[in-house]
Amino acid sequence: MNFSKRAAKYGVLYDRWGVDRLPNHLIENYELTEEEQQAIIDAYKEELEKLKKEKGYITEDIVVLSDKTPNLEALLEKFKKEHHHVDDEVRFVVDGSGVFPLKLDGEVVEVWVEAGDLIVVPAGTRHWFELDENRKIKCIRVFKTPAGWEAIYDENCTATMDD
Repeated sequence: MNFSKRAAKYGVLYDRWGVDRLPNHLIENYELTEEEQQAIIDAYKEELEKLKKEKGYITEDIVVLSDKTPNLEALLEKFKKEHHHVDDEVRFVVDGSGVFPLKLDGEVVEVWVEAGDLIVVPAGTRHWFELDENRKIKCIRVFKTPAGWEAIYDENCTATMDD
């Protein structure tokens, strides 16, 4: 991960959990059954429970994006529009990679993530997400509400990495 000290100054948290405890079929597979998704979550139970206790999170799930994902382009369009959340954006990258451009004091700071990276983007931080050239990522997401991922878009802000 290319983690910026500047991002840390704004409360963005970063850690490495590693992926060596997962069998290859759970890392390489991008069409996971519910049981396989749960096996990934279970492999990180200790870290997830600690994070949930420290930050007040209550639930987690798995998000998988790849060329095998139905409606991938529509999903990516949602993620790459500048937005923020009332909840922190918490991602542990199981496999794949991408970039979280964060808008901090009006400037964009790119935080690249790859397998083993944990990133916590504080609630209210304007950001967006894009896959890199490999076009795949598999993450554990953690939330404070059962509703999960809910973006708040400001129609006046339409930044993407192309801007």
